[in-house]
Amino acid sequence: MALSLASVLSKSEDVVGSDHSSVVSINLFVALLCACIIIGHLLEENRWMNESITALAIGLCTGVVILLTSGGKSSRLLVFSEDLFFIYLLPPIIFNAGFQVKKKQFFRNFMTIVLFGAVGTLISTGVISIGAMHFFKKMNIGSLDIGDYLAIGAIFSATDSVCTLQVLNQDETPLLYSLVFGEGVVNDATSVVFFNAIQSFDLSHINSSVAMQFFGNFLNLFVSSTILGVLAGLLSAYIIKKLYFGRHSTDREVALMILMAYLSYMLAELFYLSAILTVFFCGIVMSHYTWHNVTESSRVTTRHAFATLSFVAEIFIFLYVGMDALDIEKWKFVSHSPRTSVGVSAILLGLVLVGRAAFVFPLSFLSNLTKKSSYEKIDIKQQVTIWWAGLMRGAVSMALAYNQFTISGHTQLRGSAIMITSTITVVLFSTVVFGLMTKPLVRILLPSPKHNSNMSSEPSSPKYLTVPLLNGQDLEDNKGSSNFSHPTSLRMLLSTPSHTVHHYWRKFDDAFMRPVFGGRGFVPYVPGSPADESLLQWQQ
Repeated sequence: MALSLASVLSKSEDVVGSDHSSVVSINLFVALLCACIIIGHLLEENRWMNESITALAIGLCTGVVILLTSGGKSSRLLVFSEDLFFIYLLPPIIFNAGFQVKKKQFFRNFMTIVLFGAVGTLISTGVISIGAMHFFKKMNIGSLDIGDYLAIGAIFSATDSVCTLQVLNQDETPLLYSLVFGEGVVNDATSVVFFNAIQSFDLSHINSSVAMQFFGNFLNLFVSSTILGVLAGLLSAYIIKKLYFGRHSTDREVALMILMAYLSYMLAELFYLSAILTVFFCGIVMSHYTWHNVTESSRVTTRHAFATLSFVAEIFIFLYVGMDALDIEKWKFVSHSPRTSVGVSAILLGLVLVGRAAFVFPLSFLSNLTKKSSYEKIDIKQQVTIWWAGLMRGAVSMALAYNQFTISGHTQLRGSAIMITSTITVVLFSTVVFGLMTKPLVRILLPSPKHNSNMSSEPSSPKYLTVPLLNGQDLEDNKGSSNFSHPTSLRMLLSTPSHTVHHYWRKFDDAFMRPVFGGRGFVPYVPGSPADESLLQWQQ
């Protein structure tokens, strides 16, 4: 009895000690997040350092301190988990991207964005996979099969264009901003979908039927994920429009929007779809319909809430990547052959450069063939900027590499360890070096015009609160519509497809979608307001 009591007490002490150490780690990590925000604010003026690079630098410095104090045993406060990244950190980032996007520019360039983000990512994946297979088989890095090489292509095709987007101005360069932003989101989704498809197929015996089945599954995931996101956004808009939550509490409106967005992400994970695509299009639909159905105070709250969650999640990711980069367990496997590790990292960086160029310039040429006006075409300076914007690698690449080459967070094989450390090297080098060079490069290629300082912002997304609440017309869609001529032949239709689709979508949206799901022109019911009766008649 005494022994059993002593064992219970010792176990309880271990649990209490473990809980206390977790609390200490979380406190330190939150303090580091605060430091990243403060230092990022102080460095805002020079615009050379952004939050991503600041968080990486603080993470590296913190990792060195922890490594020294722990006697070389650990360099991080928290243990990396793919679930932590994909389930908790990534959803607010992707949803906010869809929620804040300028829909007019995004969908006007939708075909070019899909061309870059989907087709271009597949081209880049192929180039990197073939190049890695060619070079790595000549190097002694351990046993890698065809699935590993395809996974490497998907891992290093996932871009992180945060640095470039922080430099670009979407009012001065709306076409370029929409292409870089849209391609970045579709690129991440395509990389993850392709990576998941690789893991679900037996690639040991590849033939034509397996390849067709593979790409069929890929397209099915792409389309199904998009449809699920759209349906989730429409459902939230319909519920909020019909039930008038704002009558009693704006908190319910905000809570329902957040939970419905997260539910769409988790449903995609449940059905093995692309959760990134699902929550991105859910964000777009919510910004087009749901956001206009809530009260004005809820609009301000949701806009800042989503942006804040996304901002904190991004800093959290880069801070952790910086600390995890010095994890001793990974580096001890490659300490005996540092030249091999450096060679692998250099090859991967070269393949990233080549794979990016292999689709940006050819696909830009194809895109320009369908454009008649010069301002819609992508000139060579913009092509170079798009190419550069996709050279940075970030948290998605890290998470996919951990998923492919580690077991329960630990690296067991030499080849896997080399790939993990090489991924860390590429992410750090591309984010810091390429990120620091982004500002001067964009200034050289795209000098800021002085006359753009007074340009008005496009009221197409929740980011701008200047939309007239009682205006039933879509101001952004009517802007410049008087000069638009509808195509009278198939040839003209092919030359201006985005404008044509946009025109007919507006008619369909005004006639069918907005009366059912709300949107711009819908004003939520507010008790006691003079417009109560007219609003109720309009909504019915």
